[in-house]
Amino acid sequence: MATQTAYSAEELRYLNMLARQYPTVQAASAEMINLQAILNLPKGTEHFISDIHGEYEAFLHILNSCSGVVKEKVDELFLTRLTQAERSQLATLIYYPREKLERIRRETENLQEWYRITLYQLVELCRLVTAKYSRSKVRKALPKDYSYIIEELLHTHREEIDKRDYFENIINAIIDTDQAPGFIEAVCGLIKRMAVDHLHIVGDIFDRGPRADIIMDSLLNYHSVDVQWGNHDILWMGAASGSRTLVATVLANSIHYNNLEVVETGYGISLRPLSVFANEVYRDCEVGRFAVKLTGDDAVAYTEKDKLLSARMHKAITVILFKLEGQKILRHPEYGMEDRLLLDKIDYENRCITINGTVYPLEDTDFPTVDRRDPYTLTPEENVLIDQLTRSFRHSEKLQRHIRFLYSKGSLYKVFNGNLLFHGCIPMTEDGELMKLAIGCEPLSGKAFLDYADLTARRAYYSRPGSPERQFGMDFLWWLWAGRNSPIFGRDKMTTFERRLIKDESIWAEPKNAYYKYYNDPAVCDVLLREFGLEGPHCHIINGHIPVKSKKGESPVKGGGKLLVIDGGFCKAYQKTTGIAGYTLIYNSSCFRLVSHEPFAGRASAIRKNRDIVSSSVVFERLESRMKIAGTDIGRQLQEQIDDLMALLGAYRSGEIAEDHKN
Repeated sequence: MATQTAYSAEELRYLNMLARQYPTVQAASAEMINLQAILNLPKGTEHFISDIHGEYEAFLHILNSCSGVVKEKVDELFLTRLTQAERSQLATLIYYPREKLERIRRETENLQEWYRITLYQLVELCRLVTAKYSRSKVRKALPKDYSYIIEELLHTHREEIDKRDYFENIINAIIDTDQAPGFIEAVCGLIKRMAVDHLHIVGDIFDRGPRADIIMDSLLNYHSVDVQWGNHDILWMGAASGSRTLVATVLANSIHYNNLEVVETGYGISLRPLSVFANEVYRDCEVGRFAVKLTGDDAVAYTEKDKLLSARMHKAITVILFKLEGQKILRHPEYGMEDRLLLDKIDYENRCITINGTVYPLEDTDFPTVDRRDPYTLTPEENVLIDQLTRSFRHSEKLQRHIRFLYSKGSLYKVFNGNLLFHGCIPMTEDGELMKLAIGCEPLSGKAFLDYADLTARRAYYSRPGSPERQFGMDFLWWLWAGRNSPIFGRDKMTTFERRLIKDESIWAEPKNAYYKYYNDPAVCDVLLREFGLEGPHCHIINGHIPVKSKKGESPVKGGGKLLVIDGGFCKAYQKTTGIAGYTLIYNSSCFRLVSHEPFAGRASAIRKNRDIVSSSVVFERLESRMKIAGTDIGRQLQEQIDDLMALLGAYRSGEIAEDHKN
């Protein structure tokens, strides 16, 4: 008679694999105890940032300050012991240790004493921010060169009489061996690392501001981060994938906003072919409507010759863009965007165009490369030019590294610890229903469509070059960027053609998807959350994309507190509209806190004068009790591991799996 087992063959196969890692009852039990202890630690702090738009100095400052968390910890610990100026200097040192140390070396008379006092303060602060983590987690975060020393200092209290000499001798040795600067830099990095456990970027790293590549470099080195793709991120992802249309879009946008530093300096992409082409083909053309936006020092530094060349380049690439967009719309009738085919509607004799039955005068009809009988076909010279520029995007090693990071750490949406994160919208109909979309698929809506869109976006980059899957994926990325009711564009149309060529601003409007009408309704937010498997009092939708006009009294809190829009004008171009310089969100074990930021005076001013970003913090939701790791997504994963180990212990005790004491 066969012996009956408590486990299926599949379960036994898995448990035998687990037994290789935990070969004895003691090993399995020890790991269970360790995991159970971790479950009872407080939840780590999450930091949410959205719509950075290349503003790298402000972004890095907010990243370094953890949206004010570091300064709060400094104030909490030293409020009665240090003056406000001293606390500000300590905070700045933590934000920019290398640069601040350079200034302090030049300005401080008794540098050894300053090192000693500062090391005591930093170790004490480091002890505070690491207190809620396990020793194992802190140990893994320690900088390699100083890990042993930092660990000793963290767990040796100067106040303990028996350990006082030991503690002070370590500090003295650090100073005497000229290791203080490197050690201070390492401890400052650890404080920032432990102040925030996980970073969420809710879209739009690229465009508008000067150096998105510097932001991307910092994210590559960040300890724990995810990204929800914004429409401007998708734009660059498509250009890096080899989409000629999105390469043209990137360049048209970058030239228009005079933001070529990221293209040329950041990613090493030469625009000489475009400048040569533009100077030859558009030398005698009207270019007034394509004048580049110049602000600050650029407005003074640019000569008339520079301005003329920029306008010619802008016009040349924009005409190519209109043609390529038209080709996509003609190739994909399922996009439902035939009304955006405008080049063939131009009346050149009367310098006007008819759109939706209305005739509009055109400010410019001087298009030497447009064949009126076949307006969407590139000339041979345009074809060579856009192919050359696209190869430059494909061959930029730094750009490709950044885009691979966006694909590996990013997605269209993310469900994390009870919150739904996405950049744009969940497309809805005017009746308030989830909109069904059929863009190369059967009609899908809500989560099902976003899952399909995420997969298709990945095929644009990872499918074999030249394959139909890759071409469809690249076209789909363009639809995500500018397509009608795209979930990350969220508008009916992108009116680039009208803005460049029609003076009447009434035709420039880009109507928003109905989502932005309904997201003020708590019941609608509940429906959207349930669509993604979320329900409960502390579940939220966290959005970017549409700047909150705070100076007009608009609140970032929507839907009765169920939805938060954290795009408050990080980008300088939007700050006149919003009145502030961005929102960020902090979610720790006790509460959700919105932080609004004033414009940043600049990195140099912060280092020189200890000037922080002026921020206002508002707790808009408190948890009933302090959340522990057990209540998080990671906690649920750890509980599954505990359950598996419990099953392994049962198998050991029943004799169905034998212990291996030799392993």
